[in-house]
Amino acid sequence: MQRLKVWDPVIRLFHWCLVGAFVANAFFTKPGKPVHEWVGYAVAGLIALRLIWGLFGTRHARFSDFRPSITDAIAQMRDMVTGRRHVHAGHSPLGAWMIYNLLLTMIAIAITGYMQTTLQFFGVKWVETAHVFFVNWAEISIVLHITAVIVESRRLRVNLAKAMVTGYKDIVP
Repeated sequence: MQRLKVWDPVIRLFHWCLVGAFVANAFFTKPGKPVHEWVGYAVAGLIALRLIWGLFGTRHARFSDFRPSITDAIAQMRDMVTGRRHVHAGHSPLGAWMIYNLLLTMIAIAITGYMQTTLQFFGVKWVETAHVFFVNWAEISIVLHITAVIVESRRLRVNLAKAMVTGYKDIVP
């Protein structure tokens, strides 16, 4: 078995704090209430930290390590269909697309959420509609992300969820 150090503590803390904050605001806080807003500010802060860490962090945390590529994503899908097993040290090509999708979606949620707290946009229907749309898109994306983690963990024989807890990918040859 090969053990790769992949996810640093900042990435793991960011990931699980974002999970907790999103779950809190999606299911446990009331929109428009102070707790919902403060959790939203925390999400915005987490995203800001991740953007900075994506430029200056460790190897697999850097955006340069997982640039989105249509060609590479198609190759990964081909591997999935043909049963070819190719373990990526950091994010897979499809994983990279999902990370960018989730980051941009969280930014959109934070911006439209903040807009609703301002005098200029309070009660403006399109802002509320956009906020709800992005939350719904995030929920769909999260379900796809979790499904992909489960499917790829089984297919590649690498516990990807465990790697996000421990920081290490244990790769079975």
